[in-house]
Amino acid sequence: MTYTWLDAPAEAVAETARDLLGWLVSANGVTARLTEVEAYSGLGADPASHAHRGPTARNAAMFGPAGRLYLYRIYGMHSCVNVVCGPEGQASAVLLRAAEVVDGLATARARRPAARSDHDLAAGPAKLVQVLALDPSAYGTSVVDGSGPMTMTPPPEPVAPELIEAGPRVGVTSAHEVPWRFWIKGDPTVSVYRRHVPGGRR
Repeated sequence: MTYTWLDAPAEAVAETARDLLGWLVSANGVTARLTEVEAYSGLGADPASHAHRGPTARNAAMFGPAGRLYLYRIYGMHSCVNVVCGPEGQASAVLLRAAEVVDGLATARARRPAARSDHDLAAGPAKLVQVLALDPSAYGTSVVDGSGPMTMTPPPEPVAPELIEAGPRVGVTSAHEVPWRFWIKGDPTVSVYRRHVPGGRR
């Protein structure tokens, strides 16, 4: 199985994010196809990143190795999940923003009974974490060696470049206009864009 993004430099986090569109994420009986992602760099030039000011107990997973999960809470009640990329010691990560549930649909519906439709099941970062049933124990675990609760596998065919759109990031107060949010054009599971509101960094 090919995971070329594991060897990508931290500076290429935006390209890595684009490359992860269409990948399959599987955990706890549900598989979803990534339709929206968001890149964050921890190299000192991205104030929207949780790693902007250096390593802490909270963001330690962002500093590698690549292929690990960085899971964190927002607003005290929801969780978001990022995939770490770049060489160890150079923090960068891709936030998994939205996905289409392609297997385990009944399980996903049971985990999100308030979803308006199947398209809404994982149409947002917190919703995706809910349908995958990821909890804090997933923090720092691998998505490539089968030792963690979540695995990632490449799509049968990569998403065509002409189907990938880019725009400003969501939910951050700094560098929100950086066009590092990527999504599959026209996909109904992509989250609804809302201009930035006060919140944390990633």
